[in-house]
Amino acid sequence: MQQILILGGGAAGLMAAGTAAQNGLNTLLLEKNSRLGRKLRITGKGRCNIVNNCDVPTAIAAIPSNGRFLYSAVSQFTPQDAIVFFENLGVPIKTERGNRVFPQSDLASDVVDALKSYCTQNGVQIRQAVVTDLRIQEQTVTGVRCEDGTEYFSKHVVIACGGMSYPATGSTGDGYRLAQQAGHTITELRPSLVSLVANGKDCPALQGLSLKNVAIHVIDTKQKKVIYDDFGEMMFTHYGVTGPMILSASSHMRNMEPNRYQISIDLKPALSLEQLDTRLQKDFAENQNKDFINSLGALLPRKLIPIMVAKSGIAPNQKCNQITKEQRRRFAQELKGFKVMIKGFRPIDEAIITSGGVSVKEISPKTMESKLVKGLYFAGEVIDADAYTGGFNLQIAFSTGYLAATAIAQAQWEI
Repeated sequence: MQQILILGGGAAGLMAAGTAAQNGLNTLLLEKNSRLGRKLRITGKGRCNIVNNCDVPTAIAAIPSNGRFLYSAVSQFTPQDAIVFFENLGVPIKTERGNRVFPQSDLASDVVDALKSYCTQNGVQIRQAVVTDLRIQEQTVTGVRCEDGTEYFSKHVVIACGGMSYPATGSTGDGYRLAQQAGHTITELRPSLVSLVANGKDCPALQGLSLKNVAIHVIDTKQKKVIYDDFGEMMFTHYGVTGPMILSASSHMRNMEPNRYQISIDLKPALSLEQLDTRLQKDFAENQNKDFINSLGALLPRKLIPIMVAKSGIAPNQKCNQITKEQRRRFAQELKGFKVMIKGFRPIDEAIITSGGVSVKEISPKTMESKLVKGLYFAGEVIDADAYTGGFNLQIAFSTGYLAATAIAQAQWEI
C-alpha cells in the first residue's frame, strides 16, 4: 500500500508528488501520458511563465474565481517561495514586463525537467496508467482502479488531472469524472484565456493581420463600463480576434453573452486625439491632390485601409485637400476606437485554462481535502478556481499541490 497516490503528472501533480516524497511519504504518481508535464511544456509559447513576482494579496486579487478560497494555499507556498524553489532546483529565473517570471533559458522544458528531478531524487515512483475509478468505502478513499484492471491502494489520493483545455496534452476531464464518483459537484466548465469570436465582416476581411503596440479597452455594454485595458499585440482571424491581449481580456469576460462585450482598439495609442488630428493634417497636406484612400499608406497597414475608409464615412476618391475638419476629426476618432463586438468564446479545447470545476464549497481551504470523502484531495486546474494571465494559474497549481501534500504528510505522521 502506498502512503499517497497522485493522479496526474502536470504542474500540480509533480509539485504534490515531490513535496510528499520529500516529507518522507511512499509516493506513487500515475500519469496517463508517456511524458510528464505535457501541457506545462507548451505554456507561455514554450517559455513557461512560471509565476508572477508579486506578494500574496496581489496574487489573490488576480484570481477572480474563488481567490479567497486559495488564500491559505498561496500563503503557504507564495510566489517568492516558488521563485526560490526553482532557483534551488537549478533553474535561474528572470522577471519581465508585468512581473512575469520565466526561466532565463526561455525553455519550458527546463521547468518540467526540474520538477521531474525533484520527484525522482526524492524517491517518487512514476507509472503510466489511466485511472478509471476511485475506490471508496464508508466515505473514505481506499485507492484507485486503472483501465488495465490494476488496482493501487492508499488512504490518501490527490486528484491533479487538469481541466478540459488542450485535450491533446491529456487534459480530457478525467478529474471531474473521478470527483463526481465521489459525489462532488462540478460547476459549469467554461473556457478562459481563449480567443474570441466576433460579429461582422471586419475580422474575416482582416484575417492574418497582426497589430503591435496598440491599446484595447473592453467594454461591458450591459453594465456600461470598461472592465479591462491593455497594451500590446493582437491578431485578426477568420472567426474574430486572438493574441496575448485578447487571451488576457477573455478572462475578464466572466458572464459571456452574445453582444455583451465590445473591444475598442486604439490604433494610435501614442497620440492623443489632438495630436492625431495634427498628424492627419500633415499627411493630407503632403497628399493634397491624392484620393483619400491612397493617402493612408504611411498611417495604416494595407489590409486595414479599406476598412477604416469605410468607417470614416469619407468617399474613397475624395481628394485630401477637400476633406473637412469635421471629417478629419471623425476619422481620428475611428482610429482611436476601432470597435469589435464579441459574439462568444472559441471552444474550451482551444483555451489555455478551464474555468469551473470541483466546487470549492466541498473542499477544505486549509488542506485541499474533500469535505465529502476522507483522504481525497484536489490540486490544480480541476478545482473551480482560475486566474488572469501572468503566471497566476501556475501559482494555483503549485500552491494547491504543495498544500495537499504537506497536509497529508502532517496527517500521516500524526497517526
